[in-house]
Amino acid sequence: MIDIKAIREDPERYRRAAQAKRIEADIDRLLELDDHLRDAAKVLQDIATEKNRLGKEIPRLQGEARQVLLDKLAELKSVESRLNETVRELQPQFDALMLQVPQPPADDVPEGKDDTENVELRRWGTIRTFDFEPKDHVQLGAELGLIDVERGVKLAGTRNYFLTGDGALLHWAVLRFAFDFMVSRGYRPMTVPLLMRDEAMQGTGYYPGAEEQTYRMERDGLNLAGTAEVPLTAYRSAEILTEEELPIKMVALSTCFRREAGAAGKDTYGLYRIHQFEKVEQVVIGENDEGQSIAYHDEILANAEAVVRALELPYRVVNVCTGDLGRGQVKKFDIETWMPSRSSYGETHSASRFYEFQARRMNLRYKRARDRKNVFCHTLNNTVIASPRVLIPILELYQNADGSVTIPTVLRPYMGGRERIERR
Repeated sequence: MIDIKAIREDPERYRRAAQAKRIEADIDRLLELDDHLRDAAKVLQDIATEKNRLGKEIPRLQGEARQVLLDKLAELKSVESRLNETVRELQPQFDALMLQVPQPPADDVPEGKDDTENVELRRWGTIRTFDFEPKDHVQLGAELGLIDVERGVKLAGTRNYFLTGDGALLHWAVLRFAFDFMVSRGYRPMTVPLLMRDEAMQGTGYYPGAEEQTYRMERDGLNLAGTAEVPLTAYRSAEILTEEELPIKMVALSTCFRREAGAAGKDTYGLYRIHQFEKVEQVVIGENDEGQSIAYHDEILANAEAVVRALELPYRVVNVCTGDLGRGQVKKFDIETWMPSRSSYGETHSASRFYEFQARRMNLRYKRARDRKNVFCHTLNNTVIASPRVLIPILELYQNADGSVTIPTVLRPYMGGRERIERR
């Protein structure tokens, strides 16, 4: 959420942000409602002051003079009632529009309409060339007994799957490696609830906007989280932290759920776009300092890159353009890993910074030491690894001519020291 004072001072900045991000936000109507509510608040305050004065004066009067003030008090109460009714009508409209206002992107975010206009920053690794006809991850998974899409679809519908045998072991190996790596870097390990109240979804910026992508438990008013970002970022919501507690760095491994509404016919083959998966997520809650947030953004991106490099997977980093940014994101970097079956880089990580956008919505503050003021925190998050999507490049890039798959070196301790996955 944006500070209404900032919108009043520079409404054009937020009109431009909405246009750049392709997000609807009626700034004019918002400011119109703001004017009405501020005027009503001023009049209500004046009425309260006058009622208080009359309340003290009336007991001292008699007769006609007393009745005049009683009539005036009744008139004030009538006006007050009408104004309160106006506020009850307008406040929800104002609140709803405030939730629509996007965070302006950083100055160095490239302009663009969608992910096709993201800007590549760098590449790492060498794309493998094969001296045999390579198989895709679905073929490898079927032949090695790692993936069973057919039975997943039979039981749960499209975009579902089973990981079996060494497929399940490889899945958990990469997740455990990433989790252990983050703990070694000083991030606090967490387990998180998967069912979130609407307040947590709204606080982290997923509502409004992502309702169609979210599995909702209507009977209980709960939502299956699409990422551990939601519970981790909201963990200290509505609290006032001490400055000494910051930064708070957390990592969690959780199952994630996404409806993939609107993706009919898109990426239907294999494990790229699925309804349920596991992800290791990193979250940083820091001080209200843009320079620090930028440094943390570089840190969480470096963490993810280190994991991909340890797996020896070729990748590139892109600066996400304005049209591909979410409502609350100031800037986002994506890591895209090379996937032979797609003949392209595929997104595997997203690193985002929000400044105080999420914290303001969650009322997450800390007491700043230098002036003892309660100020909003800054928040950031990034994927460490998500599986089974990352199994696509692992299986396809590590396959051998005999149909086996070499296990990445860093994962072998999690696979009983084995070097290969072979047919059994």
